[in-house]
Amino acid sequence: MTLKARVNVMAENYFGITDTGKQRSNNEDTFIAQPAGNKNYLLACVIDGVGGYAGGEVAAEIARDTIIEQLNNVSDNVESAIVAALQLANDKIFNARTLDKKHDSMACVCTLAVVDLQNNQLTYGHVGDTRLYLFRDGSLIKITSDHSFVGFLEDSGRLTEEAAMNHPKRNEINKALGFEGNIASQQNYIETGNSPFLPGDVLLLCSDGLTDMVTKQDIITILNEGSSLKEKAKHLIDLANHNGGHDNVTAVLVKNDRRAATQEIITPVAQKKRADEPAVEATVSDTDVEKESNVTEAVRPAKKSGRGANKFVIVILVLMITAFIAATIYTAYQKKQSADAAKPVTQTAVVTQDTTVKASTLQGMLDSLKTDTLKLKVPQVKAPLTLTKSTIIKKDTLFIKGDGQTVIGPAAGFNGPAFILPKNCKLIVMSNLTFDGFKTAITTYNNALVLKNVKFSNCEVPVQVSLTTMNNAAVSGWLPDHVLKSDTSAKAVKK
Repeated sequence: MTLKARVNVMAENYFGITDTGKQRSNNEDTFIAQPAGNKNYLLACVIDGVGGYAGGEVAAEIARDTIIEQLNNVSDNVESAIVAALQLANDKIFNARTLDKKHDSMACVCTLAVVDLQNNQLTYGHVGDTRLYLFRDGSLIKITSDHSFVGFLEDSGRLTEEAAMNHPKRNEINKALGFEGNIASQQNYIETGNSPFLPGDVLLLCSDGLTDMVTKQDIITILNEGSSLKEKAKHLIDLANHNGGHDNVTAVLVKNDRRAATQEIITPVAQKKRADEPAVEATVSDTDVEKESNVTEAVRPAKKSGRGANKFVIVILVLMITAFIAATIYTAYQKKQSADAAKPVTQTAVVTQDTTVKASTLQGMLDSLKTDTLKLKVPQVKAPLTLTKSTIIKKDTLFIKGDGQTVIGPAAGFNGPAFILPKNCKLIVMSNLTFDGFKTAITTYNNALVLKNVKFSNCEVPVQVSLTTMNNAAVSGWLPDHVLKSDTSAKAVKK
């Protein structure tokens, strides 16, 4: 039987908790929060199962057991060890789903952090839409990227946080452990990175059951509370459930509770002083500078004899240099904060328009569409949608979604492409469609087109991609990769 909630607290500097939520009968989430590598590291992880009742739980437990087994004795090459652990977990889940038809759609998403407190460093690995945040000095920084369309739109500023939380496709993911075998051959399938983890910093690893229910500002408010990690984590879970608790909710918190070292800069005392001249000694705390720049070595000028006036000049110079370093670091920090605040956020209406398409109306519907999504439905007479001319997409962002039975074909004598994506297109996503009988099905510029479960039948050229360059200018470089692979899921995976 699945427990309603599971907690794990072993020390003051880490805590994990998972809860079934208000609307689920089982919990497909799990987590890790424990020491590793002879207690030189902390292992923190949140895993969210995919694949329906029981299947998601099985995948999550396979991933959890594999990660603990592989990283329990981690010592060096941490990033490589994380990648190897996640790749092995992927292979075990993929093999297990092929052996059991009841679990043939199981997978899981995972965010994993290995924390080295001795060196103030964290290293992470990530697949899916669980998240890793860094909380520092009252600011919450999202470190990982969501591997989903909605996550991409939110991270790029096309959707506000509120719109993303309420988006109908928010639970559709395009990466997970167990989706496919041998992810080791796919470059960048696993997102990895490292970051300084300074005294006072807090990490939050969580499932989307938290971030779909609790806003970033509410998370900041809770993390700012002067309470223990256990109380903060429980407060996050309680708020997610209070706001609806639509999914399982998991949170793991890790704090660097070491004290920042304090260094002193001391001017030398003159070997000999005049009777009428007092010795001058100045002491300046370098704590704030160390906290921002992670510089731990004190600067100590070499001793030399001199008159009192020279000593005074040295003191002034040391103070000026210290102030300059602090001012430089503070200015850089403020510029970064200003740049982050200046990122554009577009208020987007996200409404799906359901329309039964007729051949003569497709261009007109796209031109008059007031949303970013067009859903094509198969008419009662299941004939192909027949085009007599090319359809030009004039929006910079558009989702065209079929129902898996939508077929688009050319009228007799029409030799043009079905869709033309001009240079202004930035993100055009087509899913669950079939193009049949075109010489060229789609023409596009650069990297605007994303395909999901799209079939090309009897098409001489499925997709023709043109690249833009400066007119009459010599260019150097290489063509970007355009990778198309067989989609065995037959539809977008929804958690």
